[in-house]
Amino acid sequence: MQVTRFVVAGLLALFSVPAGAADRAKIAAAVPEIDRIFETFQKDSHAPGLVYGIVADGQLVRVKAFGVQDLGAKRPVTPDSLFRIASMSKAFTALAILKLRDEGKLSLDALAETYVPELKAWKYPTADSPRIRVRDLLSHAGGFVTDDPWGDRQQVITEAEFTAMLKTGVPFTRAPQTAFEYSNFGYALLGRIVTNVSGTPYDEYISRRIQRPLGMASTSYDVPASPMVRRAIGYRWENEAWSEEPTMRHGVFGAMGGVQTSANDYARWLAFLLSAWPPRDDRDSGPVRRSTVREMALGSNFARLRQRFGSTSATQAAAYGMGLIQAEDPELGNTLSHGGGYPGYGSHMLLLTDQGVGIFVFSNRTYNGGSGAAWDAAMALHRAGAIPKRTLPISAALAEGYRAAGAMFAAGSIEAARAQLAMNFLMDRSPANWEKELAEVKRQVGDCRTDSAVTPTGALSGTFRWSCARGSVEGQLLLAPTNPATIQAFRYTIIH
Repeated sequence: MQVTRFVVAGLLALFSVPAGAADRAKIAAAVPEIDRIFETFQKDSHAPGLVYGIVADGQLVRVKAFGVQDLGAKRPVTPDSLFRIASMSKAFTALAILKLRDEGKLSLDALAETYVPELKAWKYPTADSPRIRVRDLLSHAGGFVTDDPWGDRQQVITEAEFTAMLKTGVPFTRAPQTAFEYSNFGYALLGRIVTNVSGTPYDEYISRRIQRPLGMASTSYDVPASPMVRRAIGYRWENEAWSEEPTMRHGVFGAMGGVQTSANDYARWLAFLLSAWPPRDDRDSGPVRRSTVREMALGSNFARLRQRFGSTSATQAAAYGMGLIQAEDPELGNTLSHGGGYPGYGSHMLLLTDQGVGIFVFSNRTYNGGSGAAWDAAMALHRAGAIPKRTLPISAALAEGYRAAGAMFAAGSIEAARAQLAMNFLMDRSPANWEKELAEVKRQVGDCRTDSAVTPTGALSGTFRWSCARGSVEGQLLLAPTNPATIQAFRYTIIH
C-alpha cells in the first residue's frame, strides 16, 4: 500500500523562510529514485510501514507512505499516521531548555543541581571531577554511561520513581566534561529541569510553548490517549515474523524519546528549524528566536570523524550539539541530524542548513532508523542539482575591496589601491616586490578579465576566478576588521 503527495506550488506552507536554493523541478525529477530508496529500505528491513518527507524552503514538497500502520486492521500508513520518533524527541527538550534560558529562568553554565536539588548529594568518580552543568547534559558530557537500550525501557517510570533514583545517585563511567558519551538518562534529567524551572510538567511546557505554536496539533507524549485509527503500531521482526511491541505509557524518560507525531506535523518542526538559516534582519516570528535555534548546532569540543551514512562514502567531522548532531559534509555542507530507535519504531532526520532542505523517515519496526536511506536521498538530490547551496550576498565592503584588488592587478601596482590597503599589507611585501609579482603573473597568463563576480565566503571575504589570455587566476580576498574595511590579504594561484 502506498500513499503519495507531491506539493509543487506550496500547497502546505509551513513557516516563513527566506527564498532558498532548492529547485522544485529538479527535486521532482529525483523523486522516482528517492521513492525507490525508501521503498527498498522498507521491504528489506521488514518494516510493516514507513513514511518519508522532504521539506524545502518552508514547505513539505514530498511525502510518501509505504505499507501499513497496523498489521491487524491493515490500515495503510498515511502522512497523518502517528509514529513514535524516539531520540529525535531530544531536540524538543533541548530547545525547551534554551527557551527557558532566553526567558532568564536558568543558565546553561549553572550546576544542574541548582535546578534538581537531589543531585547535590551525588558522589562523583574522582576528587577533581567538575560538577555537572546544564550544558554538559545537553551535549552528553555528563560522565554517564551510554544507556541504549536500557534507557528506552525507562520510558514508563514515574516522577516519584525518578526522584528516588536521583536521591540514590547513579554510577559514573568517567568524570564529567572529559568525553562525549550518549546518555538518555541525561536528557531525562533535562526534562526534570524543564519541569522544575517552568513549574509545568516538561511535556506540557513543550507542547504549549513550542509544538502548538508551530501548528503541531497531532504531536504529543501520551501515546495511549491518541486515536487508535491513526496510530502506527510498533513491531519487532523476530524469527522471520512480526511481533507487536507493548505500547509504553508516558513517563519521565519521554523527555529523551517519548514524542509521537505525524509526517505532516513533523514537517512543520523541520521547517521551523531550517528557518533559522541564514541569519538575517527579518522579524523573528517563531516561538523561539532564530539565533537560539542555531545554538542547537554548537557542538561540544569532543569532535570526531565519522563516515557518512548510506551507500556513498565520505568522511565527516561531527560533534553533538544540543539535541542535534552537527557534521560538516564535503558535498552537502553543514548538516544537522539525529536518529531515533525505540521498541517498535525507528526514525531519522537530516537538515541541510546551507540549502534549506530537510529529510525525515519514520518506520514502525524496532530500531529501524533509516539513516542510510535518508542520507542516500540527500545525495540523490545533490546529484540531481536540486539543492545547490544558498549564495551569500555581496556586502558593499567586499564589492569595494574586490574592485580595488582588480584595479591593483590591472595596473600592476599597489598604487591603484593604496588607500584601501590595511596597515599590514605592505609589511610582508614591499610595493616594488608587488610590482614584480604582478608582472610575473601577467607574463605567464597575459591580460585577465577582473570583472567576474566575487563569491562571498562572508561579509569580509570572498573568492574569485579571473579568465586570462593564457589560463586563469584563482584567488581569495580578505578584508581587515577596520572601519572602513580595508584589504589585509590578496592571494592568488595561477591555473594554466
